[in-house]
Amino acid sequence: MEWNDHFMSLFREAAERYISSPQSAPERFYLPEEQVFLKSIGYQPAEMHGYVREYVTKGAPTPSTALLIASVRRSFFLTAQRGMSGNAKPLRAGDLPAENEEFQEIAYLPRIIRKAEAKLFGILDSDLMYGDEKDLEFLKTHGNIHPADFLQMAASARSDRQKLVAAVLNAMRNNGEVLPGATPEDQKTLL
Repeated sequence: MEWNDHFMSLFREAAERYISSPQSAPERFYLPEEQVFLKSIGYQPAEMHGYVREYVTKGAPTPSTALLIASVRRSFFLTAQRGMSGNAKPLRAGDLPAENEEFQEIAYLPRIIRKAEAKLFGILDSDLMYGDEKDLEFLKTHGNIHPADFLQMAASARSDRQKLVAAVLNAMRNNGEVLPGATPEDQKTLL
């Protein structure tokens, strides 16, 4: 079975388990062979658990979105990290920029950039999730960017946050959105 089919099968099974036992701890939620599979794609059980929980309780991100996000993480894990998880300290909620912190006059952008970078490196604390409700809302209202595409942009930017900001501004421009700091005359020439 291809890894993506295995992922989707596990996601469906985990969703059924979650419905019947939502209080199960993520580390005890998956069978040992399922944990081995998750490790092989650079995932922790808590990561999968977060996507399953959000899908079951809120309907998003969908299983296909979770798969696409996992694909970017897996690719980064196998290529940039050569299949080895680092020993970096987990990124905790208190380490993130505040939700109202701005970059290029865009609130929340520093926070989602940091979450995306941590997701790529597999160091998000189990209490955090890349692609949660606030992330999805931000990406939708700032260029209608798919969360897997934003994660891929972060991987391509290689920690150059200016490149990532430029990609967001470009998506906003292409989506016909008003760019931060642009006067109405500027906006007309930028579009």
